[in-house]
Amino acid sequence: MYDLTISNSNALTKGKTIQDLMQEWVSFLDVKPKTAQTYTRNIKPFIEYLAFNGISDPQRADVIAYRDELKSPSNPDMKPKKPATVQAYITAVKLFFQWAEVQGLYPNIAKKVKGAKIRNEHKKDPLTIGQITEILRNFNREKNIGKRDFAMFALMITCGLRTIEVVRANVEDMRTVAGYTVLFLQGKGRDDKSEYVKIPEAIEKAIREYLATRNDLKDNSPLFASEANRNRGDRLTTRSVSRVIKEAMRAINLDSNRLSAHSLRHTTATINLLNGGTVEETQQLLRHENINTTMIYNHALSRVKNNSEERVAEAIFS
Repeated sequence: MYDLTISNSNALTKGKTIQDLMQEWVSFLDVKPKTAQTYTRNIKPFIEYLAFNGISDPQRADVIAYRDELKSPSNPDMKPKKPATVQAYITAVKLFFQWAEVQGLYPNIAKKVKGAKIRNEHKKDPLTIGQITEILRNFNREKNIGKRDFAMFALMITCGLRTIEVVRANVEDMRTVAGYTVLFLQGKGRDDKSEYVKIPEAIEKAIREYLATRNDLKDNSPLFASEANRNRGDRLTTRSVSRVIKEAMRAINLDSNRLSAHSLRHTTATINLLNGGTVEETQQLLRHENINTTMIYNHALSRVKNNSEERVAEAIFS
């Protein structure tokens, strides 16, 4: 701990450390516990930077120096942070000082400090139709766990589900709307299950085949449950869902840092757009709040559809 020195000190900050103020900020935030944990984790490196450099009265130049240190560490043994990480860390710092100024505790020294430029592209790659087919064929559907993993993979690749949406899904969330079987979802940042995806007939059949293997199903039972002996029937975690998908990819020799469970969501969007789906339909399918997020897929595909290389090659070699 170290004292926070303020030029025009007041009773609100007297005797408090900057850590004290940051804890007050996190407590003040009207966010879910997991989000509060994220902000706490993202602000911690800044506190450590101030402590290491003996800075008790941080100024704007210190925030900029901290950002630059994240990008290009002075210690050669330290690796530069990725742009997304730099952006997250600086965002936390900016939000803290914005709050501190509103509360009359400290001037907003981080105002208009830029984070890092993040390229407007996805960090994960989609799968091809051939790869999807091979993965689906590779599941051993003679076993209960194979039935589960096949149904879960098929649902995610068809409907663009996030891992958290898979984890939160209950048996009762499969319902009928206007003659279609649908699955109501609680998406990222949502408090209720107000959105749904339509489940194609083949996927519904696979899910019901899997559910038939389970005993004592209740409405609030998880749609996909653990098959491990120690917690059989319990809800899966996002980590376990990601592991199932990653192992399914590795089983057909697809092992890359750019392929993960989130690749299935990218695949859903890509296939839909390539097969006539509009950007608006894809936005609704993926449940994006901002259509600009969906447009990233469209921009990527516009380059794929540019056949300039083929035309040049044909002119030279034909």
